[in-house]
Amino acid sequence: MELAHATEVKPSAAPRLWTKDLILITVSNLFVYLNLQMITPALPAYVSQKFNVSSLMISFVISMFALSAIATRMYAGVAVSRMRRVPLVIAGLLIFLLSTMTYYGVGAIALIILIRIVYGVGFGIISTTYGTVVSEIIPKRRIGEGMGYFGLSTSLSMSIAPVIGLWLLNDYGFGTLIVVASILIAIVIPITFSIQMNRQEKTSHTVKKPMKIKFMDRDALLPCVLNILLSITYGGLITFITMLGKENDIPNVGWFFLFNALAVLLVRPISGKIYDSKGHGAVLPIGCFMVIIAMLFLSYTTSLPMLIVSALCYGVGYGALQPSLQAWAIQRAKPENRGVANGAFYNSIDFGIALGSMTLGIVALKTSYAMMFRLSSLFMVLFIVIYVIARRRQGQS
Repeated sequence: MELAHATEVKPSAAPRLWTKDLILITVSNLFVYLNLQMITPALPAYVSQKFNVSSLMISFVISMFALSAIATRMYAGVAVSRMRRVPLVIAGLLIFLLSTMTYYGVGAIALIILIRIVYGVGFGIISTTYGTVVSEIIPKRRIGEGMGYFGLSTSLSMSIAPVIGLWLLNDYGFGTLIVVASILIAIVIPITFSIQMNRQEKTSHTVKKPMKIKFMDRDALLPCVLNILLSITYGGLITFITMLGKENDIPNVGWFFLFNALAVLLVRPISGKIYDSKGHGAVLPIGCFMVIIAMLFLSYTTSLPMLIVSALCYGVGYGALQPSLQAWAIQRAKPENRGVANGAFYNSIDFGIALGSMTLGIVALKTSYAMMFRLSSLFMVLFIVIYVIARRRQGQS
């Protein structure tokens, strides 16, 4: 009897997370976002200097990218579930590379707008494909942890790329910036051929129905709605924190993004493990609470130490929430709809940021930047209210 008891099957060890495919796709995602985040803050200065256009026109040039990416993901979300992924993402990378290369030397503002639209098409294809593929590469039991690590590539680029981009622009010119950004994408293209992307190949070949544009996967709707509310607060931050610094005489508000990025880098692996072991209920309420605290603290900030504390709180909250929401959206979606779910999730980020910039800008005009950040915390109050009501209606799914 003792021998029989000794031969009982033990729980299997945690599946391996860091495979070659996960490493390569994470590096590729880092390079793509470095390209994006290097060009985005430098482009307004370049366009203003070269074409001498109004701030409204500059806003229009920048926003065309987000609108194009959102529209593209409606198609890409379906395509990534039915087509071979390598040719699809290579097409996106080539579009992204060619549009990057043509930024420099364009002699008309209308052509810059056209390039931004094409640039958004390439990015929409790439981001949707990468998000879907990485969700299949990561073991299901470690999806929260894996998505957290994958998301670090985006966070790292957001913290260092603007600094690099503005440095290249100021010291070497826009042409050098474009060359460096183009090289990054040129490196990604050969890497792509080494990644096993067609995990759903058999399924995609058996589907004979005509391809239809699908904006949202119904199962992923709740995480995407919550992510819009989170992204609204981020849209207000990246647009108006400089103005808050001027309003309250806070020097070097750029420190906010550095300490925010450090907090994100530290919390994502931890929150991912908690998500995998205890579920979204153990992560989302705490993350939401930290963002609320950050917004309220920021609204009363009058010194650099207070700004840093606010940045750390926001980084902990944002770093825990976003990858958990993406993992939750993927888990709720059917396997054949993961491409649509990922596309919808990335669209929720762009839409939330744009909505936050516009709505919170109106609030700031009517009140003050401090009051605007105070009121932006109400979006996270709405976040927790929707989350609690949805959990009660749907159970623990």
